[in-house]
Parts: sequence; C-alpha cells; structure tokens
Amino acid sequence: MKGDRRALARAITLVENRENGARELLARLGERAGTSFVLGITGPPGTGKSTLVDKLVASYRKKGLRVGVIAIDPSSPITGGALLGDRIRMADFATDDMVFIRSMASRGWSGGLSAAVTDAIRMVEAWGADLVFVETVGIGQADVEIARIAHGVAVVLMPSSGDDVQVSKAGLMEVGDIYVVNKSDLDGAGQIALHLLAMVRNSKERRQVVRVSAVTGEGMDQLMKAVEALRAKFNGRDGREMRLKSISGMMVELAKHRVLASFEDAVDSELIGRLAEQVTDRKITLAQAVGKLSARALSG
Repeated sequence: MKGDRRALARAITLVENRENGARELLARLGERAGTSFVLGITGPPGTGKSTLVDKLVASYRKKGLRVGVIAIDPSSPITGGALLGDRIRMADFATDDMVFIRSMASRGWSGGLSAAVTDAIRMVEAWGADLVFVETVGIGQADVEIARIAHGVAVVLMPSSGDDVQVSKAGLMEVGDIYVVNKSDLDGAGQIALHLLAMVRNSKERRQVVRVSAVTGEGMDQLMKAVEALRAKFNGRDGREMRLKSISGMMVELAKHRVLASFEDAVDSELIGRLAEQVTDRKITLAQAVGKLSARALSG
C-alpha cells in the first residue's frame, strides 16, 4: 500500500503459491481493492498483444499515471512452468517505480487466465495503480473469461490469419468493447476492419473498431481515445454497474479457484490410481469412480 514494487511482487508470489498468510493478506487490502480501471487484452496468439500493451503503458506513463500489467503466459501441462516472455519484452520499464509488470503462468486454467489472476489484480489495485492491463494467453475462442473480471476488454486481431472468419463466431464478438486490428500495414487490414464494423453496428452495445500498428505507433492515438472513453465511463455514472460486473466475476473466479484447491488437497494420486484400477478391471464404472472422487473432495 506504500507503493513498494518489491513488496507487491513478494505478496503476489505468496498468494499464487497459496502460502500461509495469503488469505489474511488479501483480507487487509480493504477499500484499496476495486479502485483501478482494469482493461483485458485478449485475442488469438501472434497478433501483437504484448507490443500493444507496451505502447499503452508508455502512453499512460507520459500522462503521469501508475500502471500495472498482469501478463498470463501458457504453462506446460507436465511441469507447470512457463516462458514468461512478456516480462522480457517489457524490460524498458524495469527501472520505472510507477510501472509494475508481472507474468503469471496459466497453470492449466481455462479461459486464458491464471487461477490467481483475480487476487493479483486486487493487490495491484491496492499498490495504487490507476490502470491495470491484463493480457491473456491468447487461445482464441476459449479466451473469453477475462470479460467477467475486467471493466473493459480490447480484442486484438490481425489480417491474413483467418481472424476475419474466427471473429464472426460468438465468443470474441461478445466480449469486446474495443476491437483492435493490429499490424494494419498488412494486406487485408481494411477488409477485417470493415467486417468488424459491420458486426458492431448490429450489436446492441456501443463498440469501437480501431486500426493500429503497435510497432510504428500508427493509430495509437485513436486507441488511446477508445480506452479513455471506457475509463471515463468507469469514473462516471456507469462506474457502479461496471464495478458490479467485475466484482461478480471475481467472486465466481475466486470460488472456482477455492473449490479446485480443495479438490486437489482432498484427493491424492493413490486414490486416483486405485479407482482407475477398479474401472479398468470393470469392478466399478467410470461414473461411480467420479462419484467417489467428488465425495472425497466434498467431505474435505
């Protein structure tokens, strides 16, 4: 709460690893949590989300604002480890005490989010961030859960990658407040932008389409205006509704995380192996084995 980045980093590690004192720490955040504008950055892999976040951070630092970035990286299903490359790409802010960047492994969590991302957002807010950018893994149609916890969502697409087909599907169309066509110097950028414009005109919500090149900076002014329009809503009459949506989503994500953690604590590999043998030997059915696992987890 004093703005110490190192203390914030240690606190997130404590909560992410479910160490002793994690829940007590979160409980002490008090009214400082829930005060920052949270923007989710999502979309298919390779569309330049990290470069775009880097440019947005630089723009908001010029305004003198304190910025947090939580970048979710895909993790190995075997080791649970992740490359955590976003922190490498944003190394220019390493010495800026007004910027906090944290890469978090997805650890198999669905929707492109890490299980601990909700808690991390709350802690970055308590640190005093004016804005928090949450960059998701980028796994296409499944990458939509960020809409539950963020106050706004920017969906990043690029031409010549099949996105003009993918975006017409329900998932991404339903979560975006801003649609960003990145790498707009490539062939097909105009086509995908027109396709998006046609779809947002048919939607009930007011959504914006912006063409940018994160590498050259072209179009970043328009993107900043779109983000600022969302931030103005957050700080204005619509703020309560946006906060209610975010808090509701955070409650659900935290409850899911707690249930999953309880399951992992209650069920061991020995029990799973024993039940698997019984199913294989046709002593019980798969459904009965699942019932036994569930009963063990619920009994604590």
